[in-house]
This record gives sequence, C-alpha cells and structure tokens, in this order.
Amino acid sequence: METKVFEKDEVAQAAALIKAGEVVAFPTETVYGLGADATDPKAVEKVFQAKHRPADNPLIVTVAGPEMVAQFATITPAAKKLMDEFWPGPLTIILNILPGKLSMVVTGGLQTAAFRMPANPLTRQMITLAGRPIVGPSANISGKPSGTRPEHVLHDFDGAIAGILDDGPTTVGVESTVIDMTVTPPAILRPGKITPELLAPVIGEVQSDHHKVGAQETPKAPGMKYKHYAPSAQVVIVDHPADFPAALKWAQRQGQPFGVLATDDLLTDVPSAVPTYSLGRDVTSATHNLFAGLRWFDLHPTVTVILAEAFGQEGLGTAYMNRLNKSAGNDHFDPDQPA
Repeated sequence: METKVFEKDEVAQAAALIKAGEVVAFPTETVYGLGADATDPKAVEKVFQAKHRPADNPLIVTVAGPEMVAQFATITPAAKKLMDEFWPGPLTIILNILPGKLSMVVTGGLQTAAFRMPANPLTRQMITLAGRPIVGPSANISGKPSGTRPEHVLHDFDGAIAGILDDGPTTVGVESTVIDMTVTPPAILRPGKITPELLAPVIGEVQSDHHKVGAQETPKAPGMKYKHYAPSAQVVIVDHPADFPAALKWAQRQGQPFGVLATDDLLTDVPSAVPTYSLGRDVTSATHNLFAGLRWFDLHPTVTVILAEAFGQEGLGTAYMNRLNKSAGNDHFDPDQPA
C-alpha cells in the first residue's frame, strides 16, 4: 500500500479514504492520531492491526463536535459543562454509550467510550466531510513513543496505512487528559495539559490518582495497562539536577554508549562525545519535546541507555512524569548505589 501524505488543501481526499474504510493519520494539538471510521468495525480492526495494539485497549472516539457525541452516548450535565469549557481542546471525556451504537471493538468490550474534540481545524474538517466520528489512538506502534510530527508517523506506518494528513509538528506534545465521567467523583485516568486544578472549578471534586489497572482488568482509557512510550534504549530517570554528575559517571562506568535527554542548563555539563537531545528550558518545552527526543534516540541505535531529566509532579509535570515513568518502566537512577 502506498501511504499518501495529504497537504492542507487535500482534506477532502483524506475524508474520502475514511469513508472508504481506510486508515488515515491525522494531526491534533497533542499528538498525531491514527484514524478510521468508528462506526465500521472492519476499519477499526485495521487500526489495531497497524498499531499491533492489544484488543482490550479501548480507542478514543474523535468527533467534530458535541452533537456527534450525542448520537452515541449520554451527555450528562457535568460532561456538557466540560465540553463547553474545554472543547475543542486536549480533554477526552468517558461517557456511558447508548445501547448498540458503538462496536465493542472500539470500546474494548466496555459499555463506556472516550470522546474527544481536538483543537486542530483540519482534523475537524476531515471528520465533518467524512460525516462520521473516527477512532483516534496515537499514531505509533503500540508501546513506542507517540508521533508528534508527520515524519514520525511515516516512519512507523509507511506502506501500512492509506494516508497522513500533514499539519506539521503538534504543539502540546503529550496526549490529552482523560476524565471518566461515569464515576463519582469523576476520575482522571490519564493526566495531560488539562489539570485537576483547571477541572475542579467547572465540575467540583476530581479524583486524580487512577492511572493504572490490574492485569486482569480492561482499561477504560489508553495508557493505563501496558508499557508505553518506550524507545529501544533503556530510559533511566534522574530525579534531581544535583544527581546528574553522579548519573553521568555511573553511565560511563557501564561501558555502553549512552545518551542524555535534558534541559539546556543540564546539557552544558555533558561531555561533547555523548549524544544529547534538548528538552528546552522548562517543563512546558520538555513536555512538548519528550516524545520527539525519545524517537530521536531510536535513530541512534548504538545508544543503550538514556539518562532523562525528571520534573516535579505538579501541573503539567504530572503529565510529563506519567509518560516518562512509563517509557522507563519506572527505572530511576539511585545516587546511593555502589560504584
């Protein structure tokens, strides 16, 4: 299969492929998604096949507006408040689905589904022209870092999907916040740019520590059960800037090529022979650059260990550390380990 890259003036061609049951990657403000007609189980199965995604990992349903959600799910008053406040934008809302309106292939067998209206106007135009919602998991092979640029998507799926709608790099850099509105109080299942501090004034109390499920549970949202966002090299998280000198010495003693993923201030002290990728200046730029950096190291296959900078788990740092911990398998550098 030839993977066609569509420019901004070719949205109608991308929509035609969606209507024909094909898979088209699409841009959002967070990461690129892998789209197919959410009402066509055979099209949805192509997404699972392309991503090598487990069947019990539900897919987000991406819509052009709340009126499209109402065809498939019950919109509660609180959910309507969230849509009014945060849509279009990086917030995914889990709702109870109407009987028989969505395939269990989409929901992972659950009677709930996650809905999102992205801020990217090209993608909303494509959905409107297709006349149906699309599934929208991140455009990456399952377990690997999400794609934040069209070239990332082409790297993973060239020849495996029908097309890519190109709108350049994304702006946020990590996937949307996922909030479950089918429980009381509502629970954040995946942290993102929309934080509990932003949600609480709109809907009241929000649970914010429900990011994992057990081995036998079916997750309600992506990213809760399986290892995610991992490059080929082992990521080792360095929790404090003061620990970086010891971490560099430890990595050098291992006798294996290593790299560093950190902000500019820390990179000034890294030996010039060590491959590095800049996270920018702060947690906002670091969140934007995280997946691109992890993918960059996959293009340097001799690197076997990546030392990665941590941030405090507040605000956007919660989303950053959620993704970084998953990419590392929670492997943190211990400054007190024996030499």
